[in-house]
Amino acid sequence: MQATAFTYDPETRSGSVLLDDGTPVEFGTEAFEAGGLRLLRPGQRVRIEVEPGTSGADARITLVTLQTF
Repeated sequence: MQATAFTYDPETRSGSVLLDDGTPVEFGTEAFEAGGLRLLRPGQRVRIEVEPGTSGADARITLVTLQTF
C-alpha cells in the first residue's frame, strides 16, 4: 500500500503517514527499522505494509520504506 510521510521524529524513529484518502496512521520504531531507512522527510511517498486484517486509522503498520517507481 502507498502513503505519504506526514511526521517523523528522528529521536524515536517513529512518526505517521497519510493514506491516499487522507487518513493519518502512526508507525512505530519497529516498522521504520524494518524498512532499513535512515531518515524520512514529510511529503515523501512511501510504501507501507500493514498487519493483516487492519485498515484505515486502525491499521498497524509493520513496514515503512520508500516508494520507488
